[in-house]
Amino acid sequence: MKVLVVGGGGREHAICHALSKSAKVDKIWCAPGNGGIASIAECVDITATDIEKMVAFAKENKPDLVMVAPDDPLALGMVDALEDAGIRAFGPHKNAAIIEGSKSFAKDLMHKYNIPTANYAVFEDSAKAIEYIKEQGAPIVVKADGLALGKGVTVAMTEQDAINAVKDAMDGGAFGSAGARVVIEEFLTGPEVSVLAFTDGKTIKTMPSAQDHKRAYDHDKGPNTGGMGAFSPSRMYTDEIAKTCMDTIFRPTIDAMAKEGRTFKGVIYFGLMLTPKGPKVIEYNARFGDPETQAVLSRLETDIFDIFNAVIDGTLADIDIKWSDNAACCVCMASGGYPAKYEKGKVITGLDDVTDSIVYHAGTKLSDGAMVTNGGRVLGVTANAKTLDEAIKKAYADVKKIHFDGVHFRTDIGVK
Repeated sequence: MKVLVVGGGGREHAICHALSKSAKVDKIWCAPGNGGIASIAECVDITATDIEKMVAFAKENKPDLVMVAPDDPLALGMVDALEDAGIRAFGPHKNAAIIEGSKSFAKDLMHKYNIPTANYAVFEDSAKAIEYIKEQGAPIVVKADGLALGKGVTVAMTEQDAINAVKDAMDGGAFGSAGARVVIEEFLTGPEVSVLAFTDGKTIKTMPSAQDHKRAYDHDKGPNTGGMGAFSPSRMYTDEIAKTCMDTIFRPTIDAMAKEGRTFKGVIYFGLMLTPKGPKVIEYNARFGDPETQAVLSRLETDIFDIFNAVIDGTLADIDIKWSDNAACCVCMASGGYPAKYEKGKVITGLDDVTDSIVYHAGTKLSDGAMVTNGGRVLGVTANAKTLDEAIKKAYADVKKIHFDGVHFRTDIGVK
């Protein structure tokens, strides 16, 4: 079987790696891919959001399945376009991907169907948003409504920080059209947990819990990033909490989407906060999260190609998905200056010295025979072990073997 994976980051490397272990898959393309993915898949120079070229490539090369991984092409309707061309595709349709593409849609959905989440208000006028902030006080959370590469959220500890976030998004165009509308939420407290799930629109099969580290620096300091590392399982997510989440969040969300005529088929990501009043939804993603995917998929024992097909065919209830009892830790190695300004083209050394981890490439490319940096997040060094503490130790031991100029990584992934 032949598979085309759309995307080119660490998440896509993890997906390609999982597909490469399938006895049924003998050819993988990845568009656009990256320097690391090139070792297990044929990289195709098509931008992930170029629906016309992606469909044309699929029509010409006839993959048995196209896996659309990133948020942007899903929100733009790539799965719809592929299916319209008679091509089998994995991922939610455009009308379901809106659950991530519009935070205001997601909040309104939760409000309508009594799914626990933070109180909120939506604004398209910056003056009214600022007035609301002054009424509510701080701490408070400001979110760009649309897709902003994981960087459109400001947890403001002062009113002025919140006001600045509104001005940056709505008046300054910091996130383009994604910030023209903002959602302002109450500040919640408690540990955060990420739970990804496969769903065919009826059956929900959750993956092992994970926890992401969004802030750039140790001790959760600094600006939000796309994620500086993740570990699985969460230390806080008990079987009892899992049942509560299934009953009050996971099942109601999938049922709500179906009732709205937006049946969700693919991977859905639940960003949760375990508040003193119980689990609440912070955000939805309409796809595998990054870097949680690197940690979680490293624990998958079932053939992922079979899972993808079961989701597409609506037969997810018939497949038994198995996960290792191991824990996993993924440490992101980033370019100096990320998530703000950073340089590319730095030569990466030490990759061949890694012994106990899988190194998923996020922002790399091959240049004159050398692997060089080509993005903000560069590598995700991911280790598995019987205990989380051991996985953390193994991952950091391998991180120390890898070097490129300006390398930056957190030293406390998995500790919280």
